[in-house]
Amino acid sequence: MIYVEEFFKTLWELTLEMAPYLLLGFLIAGFLNGLFSKEWLQKQLGKPGWGSSIKAALFGVPLPLCSCGVIPTGVSLHKKGASKGATTSFLISTPQTGIDSILITYGMMGWAYAIIRPIIAFITGIFGGFFVDNFDKSQEEMKDAASCDDCAVDTSKQHWFDRIFKYAFVEFLQDISRWLIIGLVLASVISMLVPDQFFEGGILSEPIVSMLLVLVASIPLYVCATGSVPIAAVLLMKGISPGAAIVFLMAGPATNIATFTVIWNAIGKRMTIIYLASIIFGALLFGVLIDYVMPEAWLSYFSIAEMVSEHEHFLPHWLSLGSAILLTALIINAEILRYLPKKNKRQMENTTQNNSTYIVKGMTCNHCVANVKKNLNAAENVKNVEVDLNSGRVDIEGNISEGNVKAIVEDIGYEYAGKAS
Repeated sequence: MIYVEEFFKTLWELTLEMAPYLLLGFLIAGFLNGLFSKEWLQKQLGKPGWGSSIKAALFGVPLPLCSCGVIPTGVSLHKKGASKGATTSFLISTPQTGIDSILITYGMMGWAYAIIRPIIAFITGIFGGFFVDNFDKSQEEMKDAASCDDCAVDTSKQHWFDRIFKYAFVEFLQDISRWLIIGLVLASVISMLVPDQFFEGGILSEPIVSMLLVLVASIPLYVCATGSVPIAAVLLMKGISPGAAIVFLMAGPATNIATFTVIWNAIGKRMTIIYLASIIFGALLFGVLIDYVMPEAWLSYFSIAEMVSEHEHFLPHWLSLGSAILLTALIINAEILRYLPKKNKRQMENTTQNNSTYIVKGMTCNHCVANVKKNLNAAENVKNVEVDLNSGRVDIEGNISEGNVKAIVEDIGYEYAGKAS
């Protein structure tokens, strides 16, 4: 019983610490979503070279897109004229960080980590784009089916409230809520079960060893940029090196096994190899620089306990408490909305014998849903498509063969699992 009480106490303390910064990050993310249109981005990223890669990294760093959501957005930019280098730069820099995760990093780990994290994302994005421009001379193009016009803002079709507030506190929160919960739960479990200074002494005390272990765990693991912060903060408290914490913060959000097939099919083999190599090499390089070159006190001075103590004095308790309650309510709302039926008026009024339901696997966020809907809706004789992210069910109204559905789904990188029983 004492362990259960300790778990929930730690979980609540972490939530209190994160909530004010997280809500502010969501709000800023909403404003970014409302202000930057995809068409404007496309005009900035058209030419190959350093300039486009730098612009793509600058645009990507503050945007709150996860590693799966950024793929269709990046591919859509490329199909509309962005260069391969700029697209790769965008794909690398965007999932590693975002305005919400930067604020959370400051709140839980201090200004040093909050500054260096976007810098690393920016630099690795630029060099990834440079290598693609110079070493990927193939004519291999991204597939048309992978583009996703619904993954970015269309200011002509959405009300400003939906573009900003609904996106920030409903759509975006739905994409990361579960991974945020998982990050908080894992951080609480690690805090309880792993002894203090666990990584000090023995082979685990060697920074390069801990970096490699963290990297091996981070590559297949999916954790969003925001959800990675409490885990990294608690690992620091347990004695992991600052460089190893940086490796986890950068590699964890940018790579995961669940979307590897989508990346491979969408952007091509050579670009995928450069994409992954840039993230891995960049994370390890900066991890080594932090642990072996930079002054030890610059990052290792900060611990989660010190940051909690500092911000308890900086932020009034009522603000942290109110933010934690509001965040909890928003997460509950986001989870409830997942399970509510999403039948539109057209579906309710037009029930025909040409309705079919299929199962699609590999969708992980609302951007994936938009990608599947757009491409199936574009098929001939399809009247309407509805996709349920939670179950993977795809309801199609219209006259389309199962073979065509399978071809479209697999062409955009998802797994076709047959008709629903």
